[in-house]
Amino acid sequence: MLVSGEPGIGKSRIAEALEERLGGEPHLRLRYFCSPHHQDSALFPFVEQLAHAAGFARDDTSAAKLEKLEILLALAAPPDEDVALLADVLSLPTSEQHPLPSLGPQRKKDRTLAALIRQLEGLARRQPVVTVFEDAHWIDPTSRELLDLTVERLRTLPVLLIVTFRPEFQPPWSGQEQVSILALNRLGRHDRTVLVEQIAGGKALPDEVVARITERTDGVRS
Repeated sequence: MLVSGEPGIGKSRIAEALEERLGGEPHLRLRYFCSPHHQDSALFPFVEQLAHAAGFARDDTSAAKLEKLEILLALAAPPDEDVALLADVLSLPTSEQHPLPSLGPQRKKDRTLAALIRQLEGLARRQPVVTVFEDAHWIDPTSRELLDLTVERLRTLPVLLIVTFRPEFQPPWSGQEQVSILALNRLGRHDRTVLVEQIAGGKALPDEVVARITERTDGVRS
C-alpha cells in the first residue's frame, strides 16, 4: 500500500491510525525518514533506521556499536557477509567473525542492497512487518533503487509498506497488483480548526491564534 499526498499531509496520523487498526496483533514496525538535507547521502533512511533500531548512543565506541548491530541483525539470522556489509554502511569496522568481502564498487552496492532485502525477509519470517517510509520525494538515488526492489519483493512477504510522498514523486510501481495509491488532499478550514483544538489537548486557545495557525498550515498536517 502506497500513500500519496500534498507536502506533509497525514504522516504521523497515518501511523497512529494504523496502530489503532492493528490493535494487539503481533507485528514488527519499521520507520524510515527521508530528508531534504541528505538527498546525496547514499542509503540515508536505512542507515538512520539501523542506528536507531540498534540503540546507538552518542558516546558508544565503534566496538560497542558493532556489538549492538550484530545483536540487532541476529533477529533475522543473516549470513556473515551481510553483517559485514551493513556494518560498512554504518561506517563501522568489521570483525574477524564477519570479514568484509573484497568487492568492486558496483558489486559491493548490489550485495549491500541484497543484504538489506534479506534483513527484511528474515524479520518477516518471524512475524508480519509494518513499514512506514516517509517523504520519499527527498529520497537519495541508492535508497530509491532499494525501495523499488523492496516493493517488488513484497509480492511474497507478509509486509505492509506505506510510502508517503508529494505529488511530484513518480513511483514506478503504481500499476503493480500489490500496490494501492491513495491521494490525501489538504484539510478544509473546519477540519484544520478541529485538529488544532485536538492538538491543544482541550486547552482553550484565542480565536486569533487558532486562525493564524490554520492559515499558516494551509491545510497541511503531519
